[in-house]
Amino acid sequence: MDAHDDSAMTLLRLLAEGAPASELGGVRDPGGEARELALRVRAAFDSRRRREAELTALVETARDLAALRDPSGILEAIVRRARTLIGTDVAYLTLYDPEAGDTFMRATDGSVSVEFQTVRLSLGDGLGGLVASTHKPYWSADYLNDHRFQHTGTIDSAVGDEGLVSICGTPLTVEDEFVGVLFAANRSPRPFSPDQVALLGSLAALAAVSIVQTRSADEVRRHTAGVERAAAAHDRFAELVLAGGGVDDITKALGDLLGGWVVLLGSEGECLSTHGDAPSTDDARAGSLTDSAVVRMTQASGRLAHDPAGDRWAIGVKAPQTPLGVLVLGGVGVLDDADRRTVERASVVSALVLLFERTAAEAEQRVRTDLVTDLVSGRGDPQALASRARGEGVDPSVPHAVLVADADDTVPRRTLLLAAHAAAGPDSVVGEHDGRVVALVPSDDAHQSAGELARRLGRLGRVSVGAAGPVSLADDVPATWAEAVRTVQALESLGLGGTGASSAHLGFAGLVVGSAPDVDGYVTDHLGPLLDYDAKRGSELVKTLQAYFDAGGSPRHAATQLHVHVNTVSQRLERIAALLGPHWQQPDPALELQLALRLRRLSAGASPATSPPRRR
Repeated sequence: MDAHDDSAMTLLRLLAEGAPASELGGVRDPGGEARELALRVRAAFDSRRRREAELTALVETARDLAALRDPSGILEAIVRRARTLIGTDVAYLTLYDPEAGDTFMRATDGSVSVEFQTVRLSLGDGLGGLVASTHKPYWSADYLNDHRFQHTGTIDSAVGDEGLVSICGTPLTVEDEFVGVLFAANRSPRPFSPDQVALLGSLAALAAVSIVQTRSADEVRRHTAGVERAAAAHDRFAELVLAGGGVDDITKALGDLLGGWVVLLGSEGECLSTHGDAPSTDDARAGSLTDSAVVRMTQASGRLAHDPAGDRWAIGVKAPQTPLGVLVLGGVGVLDDADRRTVERASVVSALVLLFERTAAEAEQRVRTDLVTDLVSGRGDPQALASRARGEGVDPSVPHAVLVADADDTVPRRTLLLAAHAAAGPDSVVGEHDGRVVALVPSDDAHQSAGELARRLGRLGRVSVGAAGPVSLADDVPATWAEAVRTVQALESLGLGGTGASSAHLGFAGLVVGSAPDVDGYVTDHLGPLLDYDAKRGSELVKTLQAYFDAGGSPRHAATQLHVHVNTVSQRLERIAALLGPHWQQPDPALELQLALRLRRLSAGASPATSPPRRR
């Protein structure tokens, strides 16, 4: 065996023993070919072992990542493993922010600079921005002096503060989804080999899959938790309804579940319920919520609406083709899908409760309307009517003012009816008759009651209220009703629409402008005590009053006209004052009396002593 063969056998033995390349290089080989071939084999063995080690490390990395459930723990494990496998000074990872359109630093290992740990990279800026925009790996042995990249002051300052020189970045992608960028970097000018770049790319692929899977699992968990939370909220709302709860219970439950304040507005903008630190009821009625942007948004879209400027949410409360109101929330911040479903469920349950309440109110209102119709039309047995009135909480023996409310065409009749029922008070009875809203209100002052009801109903629009009475429900309610109708008509004719007044307050003005004036009733209202006195005693008080006015208020001239002594006239005038009240000679009462005397004379068609039919 010659020297060449000896050298070859030595090299083979060293290869078999796993000798390093340095030892192989020291073997004497006359031709050099055997040594060169042995070094190539050694390099192949080393590369294969390194590749096997890298694959083993990747498998272990995949196993470790699969065992982690915390997203932040996964990111920290990725950069830690990258730094170890590549053998660099620093490893870090940026994630893509689709809303901002850039990437932000999310995890680092080996970093010491706070400025570097908080940097953001716009797409295309710097090495990382170029990787993010192209989804391709890039590396540089001397980044700050590498003009292939678009340098910015912010990025260069952060890189310089960390002391990085050589940087390699590779994209985190899953199919077409870009997740972020994984980096390995050194604080010295050390170039990256293709094997290192490939290893970092393989680690990035594993990392991207783990991040997406963890995000998906986290989203599933959040979704499941949200569904469970929304279902629990629905069950709570259902329990409230089954237990007989109302809208106050629903708004409270919604406020407790989401925090913040809750207001439920009715179909006309009225405040039905409120919970928490909400705008006051007066503010809601004044329109601060009714006219707010978020309420208009939900009314236009028919869906849950959000006004970021006012930090308010709103959703319509409605039955099919029937708007019932709006649910408004404030101070709750951002609502996730589960919270939004909770609000939607609260809207549905509120609609059910309002429908129940409306159905019950309409049934109760029909009973009241039937009672009002029978009272103002005089139908039915008086005792039976009195019994029905007591059943509605009304004392038939107490004097009542009869109020008639009319509104312009912008106010629906049903809305006016419900509002009048709410405004009239618990001891009143409100209904409809002959197409008009009627309220029988316990009161000794019909004029004051009319003005108060008109004021309360004024928020709906232009509402006029005419009143007559007071009258006992056992007395002549139909005639009083007719007088109230004439009064509300007179208000419109006199340009006083939107106000309230009684027939007594309008006096002869109501008689003149009202349709179908009740002349006999007017005469009886003003001369009734005198007519009754004359009829019972055969006296001539009415005749004396006429002569007194005809004589210009002179008792002596009236006595001459009546052919009696002046003392007789004086005594009769004293009796008239006792029957009509001490103020009968004041200008307004005197004018009313003179008009009544004139109407009596005209309606009688005979002598002034002829009496018109009495109203009972």
